[in-house]
Amino acid sequence: MKENKKDFGYIPLRVTTQYSLLEGAMRVDELVKKAVKLNIPALGVTDRNNLFGALEFSEYLSNSGIQPIIGCNFGVYHQDQLGALICYAKNESGYKNLIKISSEIFLNNNNETIDLKRILELNENLICLSGGCDGLINNLLKKDKKKEANELASLLGKTFENRFYIELQRLGIDNYEEDLLNISYDFEIPFVATNPVFFESKNNYVSHDVLISIKDSTTVDDPKRKRLTQEFYFKSSNEMNELFKDIPEALENSVEIAKRSSFKVNKFDPRLPRFGGLDYEGETSELEKQAGKGLERRLDEFKVENKEIYRERLKEEIKIITSMKFPGYFLIVSDFIKWAKKNGIPVGPGRGSGAGSVVAWALTITDLDPIRFNLIFERFLNPERISLPDFDIDFCQERREEVIEYVQEKYGEENVAQIITFGSLQSRAVLRDVGRVLGLPYGQVDNICKLIPNNPANPTSLKKAIEGDIRIRDERDNNQDIASMLEIGLELEGLLRNASTHAAGLVIGDIPLQELIPLYRDPRSDMPVTQFNMKWVEASGLVKFDFLGLKTLTVIDKAIRLIEKNNDIKIDLSKIPLDDNKTFELLGTGDSVGIFQLESSGMQDVLRSMKPDCFEDIIALVALYRPGPMDNIPKFIACKKGEEVPDYMDPSLEPILRETYGVIIYQEQVMQTAQILSNYSLGEADILRRAMGKKIKAEMDDQKERFINGAIKNGIEKSKASYIFDQVSVFAGYGFNKSHAAAYALIAYQTAYLKTYYPEHFLTASMTLDKENTDKLSIFVNDAKSLGIRILPPDVNTSKMEFDVEGKNIRYGLGAIKNTSQIDMIRINEESIKNGPYKNLYDFAQRLDSTILSKKNLEYLSYAGAFDNLEDNRNKVFNSIKVLSNISSASEEINNNSQENLFEKEFKTFDHIPLPNLTPWTNSERLTKEFSAIGFYLSGHPLEEYSGLIKRKKVTPYKEIINGSDHVYKIVGTISYVKERKSQKGRNFAFVGLTDPNNQFEITVFSELLFKARDILVPGNSILAEIETQRNSDNFRLLASKLSLLNETPKSIDSEEKYAYLRVYIDKSDAIVSIKENLIQEGDTEISICLFLDNDNNFETELSLGKNFLINSSIIESIKNIDGVSKIEEI
Repeated sequence: MKENKKDFGYIPLRVTTQYSLLEGAMRVDELVKKAVKLNIPALGVTDRNNLFGALEFSEYLSNSGIQPIIGCNFGVYHQDQLGALICYAKNESGYKNLIKISSEIFLNNNNETIDLKRILELNENLICLSGGCDGLINNLLKKDKKKEANELASLLGKTFENRFYIELQRLGIDNYEEDLLNISYDFEIPFVATNPVFFESKNNYVSHDVLISIKDSTTVDDPKRKRLTQEFYFKSSNEMNELFKDIPEALENSVEIAKRSSFKVNKFDPRLPRFGGLDYEGETSELEKQAGKGLERRLDEFKVENKEIYRERLKEEIKIITSMKFPGYFLIVSDFIKWAKKNGIPVGPGRGSGAGSVVAWALTITDLDPIRFNLIFERFLNPERISLPDFDIDFCQERREEVIEYVQEKYGEENVAQIITFGSLQSRAVLRDVGRVLGLPYGQVDNICKLIPNNPANPTSLKKAIEGDIRIRDERDNNQDIASMLEIGLELEGLLRNASTHAAGLVIGDIPLQELIPLYRDPRSDMPVTQFNMKWVEASGLVKFDFLGLKTLTVIDKAIRLIEKNNDIKIDLSKIPLDDNKTFELLGTGDSVGIFQLESSGMQDVLRSMKPDCFEDIIALVALYRPGPMDNIPKFIACKKGEEVPDYMDPSLEPILRETYGVIIYQEQVMQTAQILSNYSLGEADILRRAMGKKIKAEMDDQKERFINGAIKNGIEKSKASYIFDQVSVFAGYGFNKSHAAAYALIAYQTAYLKTYYPEHFLTASMTLDKENTDKLSIFVNDAKSLGIRILPPDVNTSKMEFDVEGKNIRYGLGAIKNTSQIDMIRINEESIKNGPYKNLYDFAQRLDSTILSKKNLEYLSYAGAFDNLEDNRNKVFNSIKVLSNISSASEEINNNSQENLFEKEFKTFDHIPLPNLTPWTNSERLTKEFSAIGFYLSGHPLEEYSGLIKRKKVTPYKEIINGSDHVYKIVGTISYVKERKSQKGRNFAFVGLTDPNNQFEITVFSELLFKARDILVPGNSILAEIETQRNSDNFRLLASKLSLLNETPKSIDSEEKYAYLRVYIDKSDAIVSIKENLIQEGDTEISICLFLDNDNNFETELSLGKNFLINSSIIESIKNIDGVSKIEEI
């Protein structure tokens, strides 16, 4: 029930929002609703040290008829005392001082406090409160330092004159009220009643208590932790009148302070630095000059015939740009892009709607001819809908920072900042935090968290997770601890948890940013960050520039450098033809691994079906392959192949719909339809497009009437115009920006071109950029194999840190070996380059620092086979780690000892020290350990040992399955990962990653089978699966119906299996005797022995043992385990 409106006897001055991270539990919109409900006319915000929410707070409150009072709760130190002071802005000048103090706290102080002297220096137009129970004065009184408290109060009173107030608080904590009142009377300092607000009502006290425990990384049971009382809630005027009825003057002063603060943080129009110090007319002239010259260079470079069309379009665009006062924006963007290109930093051809601008193309902001590809400028900048231009620029991810440094240097470090972003307490994370703070067992909390679907792109809310999973509800209903955890989690979910830096956003000001907005510093970055997030920093008048790091640009750059180094060919991708037949042939095979935007398995299916044969097909694919438009892929392909007739709806629309076979794919086609049929200007058409996308009925009705009337004037029947409008509005709901699709299609084509003509260089670059992603590396390795490219194993002598091209092959990089120190791998590589290859293990140990020869480094280098060329017995290397490390230490000691060593000759090489002489690992052991170091199988594959069994099981290779029809198949693979998920109905299922010697693929295992087979679904196990294939326009899936271990075959089947021929590979002649001892001469299998002899000539000899042996899987397994047997081939 609303309170009486005449009760304005108290103003809440001490509201703490969620922007006081993990302290405040109220969002700004919730505060507004509460203030409206309580009829409170003004509200003061005092977040901890920051002004993160100042503009948002001002806008929300003023829009609701409530006066915002902008303040801050500063952490202050004075001499040896810490405490709080509260400051409010009286006016704009005071707000600028708040900005300075808040910014300096984050930019100049690691402990987020500021010297009292600095606040006193900046006191002008600030109202100051003593800080209440955590204030400097109160903290002195707690220590019985009354004299110092009096002196401080006197100093603050004199400095702030009549703008300093003693805070009185009645929160159930000893507030030293008598002492404070004495100070007030003695020094004639007014007092004011405040009640800090951290949560809405007493009912929220428990959850807030948990929140501050999360902040302090402690538990609620910790007796030493900070605690508040239930009184820190949003009190009404009536409650405060009752609380302070003995000293009403304290309440009246809260109203007085509100009246003295007549300031709100305002929104501002966009402001930019003047380019090159020019005024607006100068910028306009410079834009015309640079764009004119740039266009002529483009026209000559691309041998354009209809030049006048481009010149007219340029004039029109410049006219719009200057009318909207954005010439400086284009010049600024062009300047840093030109600088990047001049300094060899790869820049993307365009991104977003900006690629539709001829001016941008002329200024080299973009690299795509917008007229050739029928791109529209008004989709980017619409004179009939004023909005900021927004160029998103892709840079090579490894050199993006260089461009940002250039911008800082050009415009001044104080004028450039990154943009803040906030992380929140999401469903899983909030439960983990709450569970930890409540002291619940980790396993119990973890089990609940795992029941919540994990989808970072679209997180499931805690409420939906509870509603959707009966197991969570059962745990809640049967366990009070879990019930409490869930209840608190629901209250805290969504609150802000931490501040960080936006991945790409940057603002550039025309004056030091600290004069406009408060600044922050992310501890992980040296660059200032705005305290306002992206939405509110733009509202404050600053223009955002997006500097994005695109990995593919780095891949392209590395590939081109490798080609130049190895083939002495310098490739200029801007000069390659966009109609190269071989490139389109590659795409038509579906071999698109590594190709930008086109490499998903579903996209590969579409490529095989579509057989693209022109650049426009790739543009369409980039736009179509998304939820919604994807439904039109079959129609697009059928019309392309001539199986269906395109429907252009009206002959006048054929020119704009011909390239997409009558399917409306692009937003630009929607705009052009309105322009052609109904005489819309392109600006009006852009407004129509947005209206269709939003589906607001009143707006749609107005637009439909306008569309139909325009079409009737052009001779189109009303019913047909209505039909076309309805059809177009359906497509407009998910139409894609063609400018963006075309720019990204160009990158896709460039990567396809490089893969077509320089596959080993392209894949080497791709693997280097994904060296920490073993799943991707495995895909690249299998793709290389399919192209006849060998992946050479890592080698301490020949490998570099990154992957490298050796002839037509790819050498594995040391930097991609798991669990090794990157710095140490660099030093191993540098030493071999500087002083020649390592001769043997002793030489390796002596030449390197003992810290490099750590147990983990040597362990994983041996697992990966990086010593194979020095010692091919990996087991021997592994068990020599301690000896090699000791040799390294001893060698260091000798080298560092200046005295003559009596045993110098003896210890010059250390090769007299024996290394353990051990049996090599079995093939299975070797591959298992190799997998742990590399993340996939490189030198072989576990399935190679089962080649005969696989043939007898009538297994279909994966390559045949993906090219076949929907059917039931048998397939084999070695498990690389198991990812359990939960369906919308709450049932468990799993994605199981499998590999065979040539492929990596995934099967889906549903709940019933998952329950039965979970024990065998372990990475490293080789399994036989019966699967059904499922295809649709967007993906291809393998659905498992039966699963078993590959080597788990019944004896009855075992005895019936026939082995025509068995070839056993050995590297020790002694193994022959042991093999014979395991054989039974009661069958018809021929066996031969292949012996590898290690001598100067390295040759293989093959010996036949006979043709009358009984062989089954048990006998094969026993032979595998014989010392000296390296591999068995079953035929």
